[in-house]
Amino acid sequence: MVNYSLLNLRMTKSVYIIDYWVPFPQSEYGGVVTLIAEDDNEAFELCANEEGFPKEYVAEIMMNIVKAQKLPLAEEYDSAIIDAFTT
Repeated sequence: MVNYSLLNLRMTKSVYIIDYWVPFPQSEYGGVVTLIAEDDNEAFELCANEEGFPKEYVAEIMMNIVKAQKLPLAEEYDSAIIDAFTT
């Protein structure tokens, strides 16, 4: 018997709320990055490739992505950084 519900599977994207990974004193008070991604790897790629984030701290990004709050989306949205508040 074929389970047709499995044939309609798609990756659910999530909103990630990530603590900014740049340490003091370069980032005086830290910050928050909010983005939409399919998984942790895509979230990493979005952050690592963002021109506005310092490249010398790329190794710190994934640890904060793993610890991030992730909220599943009910509808389909494009993956992107939604907002970044950093100091």
